[in-house]
Amino acid sequence: MAKKIFFFLFFQIYQLGFINLYAQPSGRPGGSGESNPFKITGQLMDKESGSPLEYASASLFSVQDSSLVDGAITNEGGVFTITPRPGKYYLRLQFISYKQKFVNNLVLNRENKVIDLGTINMLPDSETLDEVVVAAKRDQMQLELDKRVFNVSENLSNVGANASEIMDNLPSVSVDVEGNISLRGSGNVRILVNGKPSGLVGISDANGLRQLQGNLIERIEVITNPSARYDAEGSAGIINIILKKEREKGFNGSFTTNLGYPANYGFSGSVNYRAGNFNVFGSYGINYRENPGGGYSRRIGFGTDTLITHIDNERVRSDVSHTYRLGTDYYINENNILTASGLVKIANEENTTDITYYDWDVNDALLSNTFRKDFEKEDDDNYEYQLSYRRIMEGEGHELTADFQYRSNDETERSSIDSANLLTDSDQLMYQRSINVQGDKNIMMQLDYVNPFADGKKIEVGYRGTIRKISSDYLVEQIDDQGNWYPYENFSNRFEYDENVHAAYGIFENKMDKWGYQLGIRLEQTFISTYQRETDISSDKNYLNAFPSAFVSYKFDKMRSIQASYSRRISRPRFWYLNPFSSFSDPRNIRTGNTDLDPEYADSYELGTLYNLETASIYVGGYYRYTTGVIDRIETSEDGYSTVSTPYNIGTANAYGIETNFSVDPLDWLNINGNANFYRAITKGEYKDIELKRDTYTARFRLNNKVKIGKVNIQLSGWYRAPEKTTQGKRKSMYAMDLGSNVDVMKGNGTLTFFMKDVFNSRRYRGSTFSTNFIEESEFQWRSRQVGMSFTYRINQKKSRSRGERGEGEGMDGGDF
Repeated sequence: MAKKIFFFLFFQIYQLGFINLYAQPSGRPGGSGESNPFKITGQLMDKESGSPLEYASASLFSVQDSSLVDGAITNEGGVFTITPRPGKYYLRLQFISYKQKFVNNLVLNRENKVIDLGTINMLPDSETLDEVVVAAKRDQMQLELDKRVFNVSENLSNVGANASEIMDNLPSVSVDVEGNISLRGSGNVRILVNGKPSGLVGISDANGLRQLQGNLIERIEVITNPSARYDAEGSAGIINIILKKEREKGFNGSFTTNLGYPANYGFSGSVNYRAGNFNVFGSYGINYRENPGGGYSRRIGFGTDTLITHIDNERVRSDVSHTYRLGTDYYINENNILTASGLVKIANEENTTDITYYDWDVNDALLSNTFRKDFEKEDDDNYEYQLSYRRIMEGEGHELTADFQYRSNDETERSSIDSANLLTDSDQLMYQRSINVQGDKNIMMQLDYVNPFADGKKIEVGYRGTIRKISSDYLVEQIDDQGNWYPYENFSNRFEYDENVHAAYGIFENKMDKWGYQLGIRLEQTFISTYQRETDISSDKNYLNAFPSAFVSYKFDKMRSIQASYSRRISRPRFWYLNPFSSFSDPRNIRTGNTDLDPEYADSYELGTLYNLETASIYVGGYYRYTTGVIDRIETSEDGYSTVSTPYNIGTANAYGIETNFSVDPLDWLNINGNANFYRAITKGEYKDIELKRDTYTARFRLNNKVKIGKVNIQLSGWYRAPEKTTQGKRKSMYAMDLGSNVDVMKGNGTLTFFMKDVFNSRRYRGSTFSTNFIEESEFQWRSRQVGMSFTYRINQKKSRSRGERGEGEGMDGGDF
């Protein structure tokens, strides 16, 4: 049976290739047949569900000699159009896992120029359906030459998780103790939603990702060497989050509810209705989470006297978030599509942090014991509106797209702080409070044009302009003996940040039988200005940069291919890296910004080979990245008592690595996929005549096993990160394991899932820091072990059959090679 399926798929691919080479484009007027008055058209539908069959083949044969004379591929609505010469024909209709159909006695002449076959219903082929359904189910990891695609909805470890936790489960991606994302060891990664910047990420990537529910995410694309089509921002690469969106005809939807311990309660639903020229889609998600965590640090300071400090930190972060998304596609005609969408995210957080300080002298005499409680409330409102237009022109893949986006993000953080000296019997010694009001306004305008002007040759040109304005009004106050509040010195400030980036790009691509290459160039003009109102200090930075990209690929055969790529990238300092006043939650560990930061520049090279075997996909590649203007946070201490962490441009960095990804199906009921990344990082820099350097070898491993026993799926996954040196110390090793299981119920319309995350409660960040006047050991756990369950119910959706639908945002990033 497997051989039958293999040969059927081979023939289908061959047939599609033949049609693409010699036939007219389908489902759209125009092409070489636009002036041809003779036409055969129809629409293929699934008889059971009433859904259109996209990418099915319609092959037209001559009655005289049974030769193939023309053909077409159905579009998103299942419509095909063939424009042959007059004659007598018969039509063959095919789609994988469906019974093929023939339409005979088709005669085109002067009296009968147009044949409209109307709706043609097709039935699944019962002989091959079960086999094909299994083969067509999406793998958790799909390897492509220009990116890796992770279908996160297929991973049981992601049930009930937010976007930040899902990121932490991806190969080559890690999330640190503060929720910051890094890719292949570098934190300079660009995060997009549906191929574009999004307010879902918020002013702070970490907070925004923690509030984005994983149930709303369809897949995540990791692009380590982006082409000139993308923003040059992010020297390590791009992570693109694709949200769920259906385009099936009629009404369909899915709904998920989950609960867990520690408190993790949520509900999300997405619906879609398509009829006539309109496709309407919407989704809503609500989630309440509590993340208890904490840790400690032990510091030895060498100031005037040796001081030993131990700090215990216990915190509970709780938040409730609502995410609304509504949009519509309006098919003006088959050549013009207008899409309007809106997104609203409202989140409220309550965070409690208890910090206890112990200070000893060199003789182990306890000098002070202070308790500090910080209760913070945070309101985060985000609004995003987008209008997109797509014009399909003559020729396959020939199109023009235009996008306009407006985003507004407002955050207000209020903290009430009190502290007491536990060595005395007195009342509270100090009362403080802070408020931080932040605003982020964004406008994006984008125009892209793609023209496949010859066989295998294509040009792309485009423009993107972004206008961004961020403000932060930060006030810290302390109460005096008379009960009056007054500003706390050196912690109150009003800060403004303006960033305008205008970019134009051009790409030429040439695909041949074996070889293929792509050359691109992107020009970006950047204008950045900052202003501190309290000190009346302003700073302006303007720069014009060119960012080339190049890809070369070679196919040995259908199973083996190799690709080499190069790109130049930039990492502009983030808002919080520039804001000189950014934290007061722990006065012993202050984090500030630096308005004098310059961007990082990176040249990235990659060489990899991809093997697509019958039951496995394997990618092996090497990479090298050279970075100038490296930004690193430097911890300093004036008194050995408290530390200040500030980012600086310190020097250069070289990173070398070997990475492998694989997905193997050794048995029908077993899937194994994993990732291994070995790399060496060398950093050379200095700060105030102090040499800062590191030369570290480290590795990261991830393994995922999925077993199917009857109707039950069981998944066990784990990862390990080896120790790694930093410019001021060392990050110790870390590991974790997750367990999950699910089963389909209610005749396949529902799925019940159970999960346990961090089975051994080992996901703890441990490290050490060494400076001229202090050394420190620290450990922190962002969240503890979690257990839970979820239930998903689907309406008019088949869980396991994939019809090759294109998700929103895929059109702009799927075509490098």
